[in-house]
Amino acid sequence: MPPPEALEYVLPLRWETDEGLDELTTYLRRLAGWADVTVVDGSPAPLFDRHHRAWSVVRHIAPERPGANGKARGAMTGIDHSRHERIVIADDDVRYSRDELRRVSALLDEADFVRPQNVFRPLPWHARWDTGRTLLNRALGGDYSGTVALRRSALRGRAYDTDVLFENLQLERTVRALGGRILVADDLFVARHPPTVGRFLEQRVRQAYDDFAQPVRLVRELLVLPAAVRAIARGRWLALAGGVVAVVVLAEAGRRRAGGTTAFAPTAALWAPLWLAERAVTVWLAVALRLRGGVRYRDSRLARAASSVRSLRRAADAATAADPSPEASVTKEDPHVRAA
Repeated sequence: MPPPEALEYVLPLRWETDEGLDELTTYLRRLAGWADVTVVDGSPAPLFDRHHRAWSVVRHIAPERPGANGKARGAMTGIDHSRHERIVIADDDVRYSRDELRRVSALLDEADFVRPQNVFRPLPWHARWDTGRTLLNRALGGDYSGTVALRRSALRGRAYDTDVLFENLQLERTVRALGGRILVADDLFVARHPPTVGRFLEQRVRQAYDDFAQPVRLVRELLVLPAAVRAIARGRWLALAGGVVAVVVLAEAGRRRAGGTTAFAPTAALWAPLWLAERAVTVWLAVALRLRGGVRYRDSRLARAASSVRSLRRAADAATAADPSPEASVTKEDPHVRAA
């Protein structure tokens, strides 16, 4: 395996308060012994200055890229400043071990982009609830987590769009559109701290809005609520119960996939119907937001969840034809990308 020292760890964040500062500082000090770390900090000036003093052991900079999505701005800035070919991008609630960093670095020998699997630690009720989503995603092809890894060269010197909501999917699709190899590492389990209950509740509709980047999934989830209402109206309780059992069975298949029984509790699949019931409602609220121009994200409104691979390929081809230099952006002012 390549040594962790040949790795750039990029942590984009923007804090409004410093709750959790001591714990994150401890983690960053530990990380600094394993890899080169760049924290891209979009916090207000007083917090930024405090972080700069606390995080002197790592490189601490402000976002430089434009865009409405702060995480994407931070991630792209970190990629720009990376000292290494191998890059891990992680949210501020993700906690890697040294062995996990070694493994994700080794996987970049096989692929240009790696998507590890996050596991909530600890497990309050709302983390168990959201684990239902994780297991269903695993059963249906792979979960999207708060961390990814990529080879810098996979972007071919270009940028990815920082004006979309689902930034990790946008980055993955940009790499795919440029011919990169994608690896879904379902058996690489990386801990993630659960959000507060308040934050969890704030994320419900916004996470549902991500489905606009995955039309098949969107349609599938839009059908759940009408089907449930119809079954209740007609008194088809057996059919409704059968649907609940089917969801649990599917989630259990996700739990058993790729060694998941070592990371997820035996009862984890039982939470999946609760999550699906939530999504059956919030996906319709997301549709209402789409009709109103998009979902609120901090100080802006984002209409697009992510671009399709096809539109990104067209944009890449057009950018290369117009400007063959690698600095041309994959998504720069391309009308096809806006339609995704």
